[in-house]
Amino acid sequence: MDIGSVVYSKAGRDKGRYYLAVGISDKPEFVLIADGEIRKLEKPKLKKIKHLRDSGIVIDKLKDKFVEKKPVHNAEIRSCLRVYNEKTAKDTDSSQA
Repeated sequence: MDIGSVVYSKAGRDKGRYYLAVGISDKPEFVLIADGEIRKLEKPKLKKIKHLRDSGIVIDKLKDKFVEKKPVHNAEIRSCLRVYNEKTAKDTDSSQA
């Protein structure tokens, strides 16, 4: 799992949502995640890696900004994750019907 990776939360209150890995913690089993909406970039969530599923997708545009220490906005993260979270919401709605 790398900075800029799209991850899926498997456990906790945020279960069932996609997030962006925005930082690696000092502790090896944790990663910082944000979605720009509920979890803003200013206060990312510290989450155990075992509670996340790596989608295998890396948002290169945002990864490059993080690496180069350029400003990243919550709107950019929301925009990149919108497709994934909308798909999850549709899948949940259709399974409940």
